[in-house]
Amino acid sequence: MSPYGKVAVLYGGPSSERAVSLKSGQAVLAGLRARGVDAHGIDVGRDLAARLAEGYDRAFIALHGRLGEDGCVQGLLEVMGIPYTGSAVAASAVAMDKRLTKAVLRAASLPTPDYRLLDDENDLASVEPLGFPLILKPVSEGSSIGVNKVVAAADLGAAFRKTRAFGPVLAESCVAGPEYTCAILGDRALPVIRVETPQAFYDYEAKYLLNTTRYHCPSGLPPERERAMQGLALAAFKALGARGWGRVDIMADRNGDWYVLELNTVPGMTDHSLVPMAARSAGLSFEDLVLAILSQTLEAVL
Repeated sequence: MSPYGKVAVLYGGPSSERAVSLKSGQAVLAGLRARGVDAHGIDVGRDLAARLAEGYDRAFIALHGRLGEDGCVQGLLEVMGIPYTGSAVAASAVAMDKRLTKAVLRAASLPTPDYRLLDDENDLASVEPLGFPLILKPVSEGSSIGVNKVVAAADLGAAFRKTRAFGPVLAESCVAGPEYTCAILGDRALPVIRVETPQAFYDYEAKYLLNTTRYHCPSGLPPERERAMQGLALAAFKALGARGWGRVDIMADRNGDWYVLELNTVPGMTDHSLVPMAARSAGLSFEDLVLAILSQTLEAVL
């Protein structure tokens, strides 16, 4: 018999990343069932507590964005005594909030691009020290939703209004070198992936819709540099109190110096997603990966 019992795969939900989460959840569901797990999909809504009360033993969280990746669902599962995959309440909430993530990274003396918080258009003058180009990001969205690259001061107001539609805005210095990402599984950093896109930056379309984005794994870094980047990713993961699995995004500047952008505590698991790609490079099939993530719930203490 499976040691996991009846498993709820939580996906969908009401966030702006619903479409991606639906794909992630279906892939996870198929992967677990292929390994003999009694897994059932739940498209998360207001009836989630009632659905979970139907005899589930643990939960695989495949939700992205608000209400699913920010500690809310994790808190519900804690109250119900159901072990779940990934980071706990506090780490989930901190990692989803780019302001708090920046504060933790700086407190841990980890490199991250300079930034300013913009509540309204009266704050726009504060970005002058950042220079141009710069990146505007919603504080609490993922998948690059609402992100805008601003190349000149004349474009700042219009770009701010677009990003502000998704909530408070973080203005961040634009790091102009290659982009990397490093997946974490347990206490292990998986092979680094270098991302190359013809887009202005690695936006939602480049992540999920276009076939022109190129992923390099091996990353092309010399072995000692790759190990150093994996160490930086693990340090950020631990500083934010994360557990189980996740993905740390890192940018390099023209001098080769690295800057941690953010931590994804529930990364995508679609056919375009990076964690499965890194796992394959490490010799893990998709089914191996999802089972390894679920296995961590056997040691969970609630």
